[in-house]
Amino acid sequence: MVDSQTTVLVAEDSRTQSVLFRSLLEKAGYHAVMAVNGLEALEMIRNMPPDVVITDLNMPEMNGLELVEAVHADFPAIPVILATGVGSEEIAAEALRKGAASYVPKRNLKDLIPTLQRLLAVAHADRASAQLSACALLSEVQFILPNEGSLVAPLVAQIKRMVERFNLRDSSGAMRVAMALDEALQNAILHGNLEVSSTLREGDDANAFYALASERRLQTPYKDRKVYVRAVTSRDMAEITIRDEGPGFDPSKIPDPTDPAYLDRPCGRGLWLIHAFIDEVRHNATGNEITMILRKQSESETEAE
Repeated sequence: MVDSQTTVLVAEDSRTQSVLFRSLLEKAGYHAVMAVNGLEALEMIRNMPPDVVITDLNMPEMNGLELVEAVHADFPAIPVILATGVGSEEIAAEALRKGAASYVPKRNLKDLIPTLQRLLAVAHADRASAQLSACALLSEVQFILPNEGSLVAPLVAQIKRMVERFNLRDSSGAMRVAMALDEALQNAILHGNLEVSSTLREGDDANAFYALASERRLQTPYKDRKVYVRAVTSRDMAEITIRDEGPGFDPSKIPDPTDPAYLDRPCGRGLWLIHAFIDEVRHNATGNEITMILRKQSESETEAE
């Protein structure tokens, strides 16, 4: 259930797009406030910080990239979601590197609410169970998950706290790591264990992808498969391994996962996000296991983000 007090600020100069964003958000139960450019959005954030910011990239006065940088610098705890148009993949990629937490292509706005829900779920779970452990030297956790999406956010929030606890990232950087972990876990469940193809997202039926996933959660052999997670975190680095029991794929046949063109495609977008936010990414030969390496950033690297 959505908290009606959850405020989402949308920076969008197109009146048509602005009306669409407001309609989608209010229909889903969020309180939407609108800004026509980055400068107006930044002023509104200073006066009354929202829970999340959604921003267009191409706007007058202050564009989306500049807004992302300003929010990252002054309000690092507020996550920013990009709304990207066709042809803006390069600047969107730069904005993700500068501090944005996630993105949604405008031609696939049906993904907006699920993306927003996943981001807020991580943030709320994190706030609800945050703990301090300043004397810790190393932490290791292992989980075996069923194919249940509701367990992803609490797990991601726990690993995010580990990353923050050991000062591997600031709050903004840790949120982006969390979104990469969320993508990896969703991939393991949906594409790995349940074998649901991303191409279903391109069809006219926006619910076909999730409908098939729901069916397969009850069918053999899909329902019996598990996801195995191991996270080891120290003051120098974190190593997170996620393995599913699906058929896998040939990692050598993956096109360049860092190509910004993936930002506007249903296939490969999650992998692009993972590579954008994680220092080193490896797959096993079978393609059903991903290992993500996160190294401690220096102060200069944190300031440069």
